[in-house]
Amino acid sequence: MGISVQAIWLATEVEGGVILSLTSPDGDQGYPGEVQVSVSYTLQGEKLTADYRARSTKTTPINLTNHSYFNLAGQGAADIYDHEVSINAQSYLPVDDTSIPTGEIRAVENTPFDLRSQVPVGARLKEVPGLGFDHNFCLCSPRDDWRERHAARVFHPPSGRVLEVSTSQPGVQFYTSNVLDGSIRGKGGMMYGKHSAFCLETQNWPDAVNQDSFPDCLLRPGEEYHHVTRFTFTTV
Repeated sequence: MGISVQAIWLATEVEGGVILSLTSPDGDQGYPGEVQVSVSYTLQGEKLTADYRARSTKTTPINLTNHSYFNLAGQGAADIYDHEVSINAQSYLPVDDTSIPTGEIRAVENTPFDLRSQVPVGARLKEVPGLGFDHNFCLCSPRDDWRERHAARVFHPPSGRVLEVSTSQPGVQFYTSNVLDGSIRGKGGMMYGKHSAFCLETQNWPDAVNQDSFPDCLLRPGEEYHHVTRFTFTTV
C-alpha cells in the first residue's frame, strides 16, 4: 500500500516558466542524505520541458518523475479508447500481483506490449492482462548512455491532436487510469473513471534499487542527478 506524502515546494518564476525547489532532510521517509532537489517547467511554443536536478550528502536511491494525466479529446471526454499510441521500446518489465517488476526484462515482440508502431488504445487494452497498462517500457538497455531520445507518441484522430514525449530517462511508465472509479471530480464537475486518461511517466526502471540488472538508481555525494523530459503538443 502506498503512502501519500505532501510537501510544500519553493516556487521561483523564470522566463517561460517556474522552478520548484525542495530540501529533503537526512532520514526523510527513511531515505539517507539531505537532498537538494529542483524541477523546472518551461514552455517554449508547443514544447513543455521538465528539467530535474538533485544532489545528496549521502548515497541514496532517487527516481523523479511526473504523473500528469492526459486525454487529448479534451475536458469532459469519458475515455481514451479512440487514442492511438506508440512507444519506442524493444522490451518491457513484467510485474507481479502487486505491480512490482519481477526482475525479468521481456521483449515486446509478439506480445500486447509491442507498441513500436501506432496502435489503437481501446483495442489493445482488450488484449492486455489485468486492468490495463501500468508497466515500464525500456527505452534503452541498462548499460546504455542516458541520452535524450524519442520515447512515445499519442495521437487522437478525431481532433488531430498529437503528444510526443522525449526524455533522457531510461524508461517510461505507460498507465491507463486503471483504478480511477469516478470518485475524483475535475473541471466542470467531470468525474474521472477507469481508462479516462493516460500517463507517460518518464523515469528510471521501478525497483531498480533491488535489481542488479536494472539501471543504477543511486545518487552519490558529489554527483548531480539530472534528467530532462519534453512534452510536445501539435496537430495534424
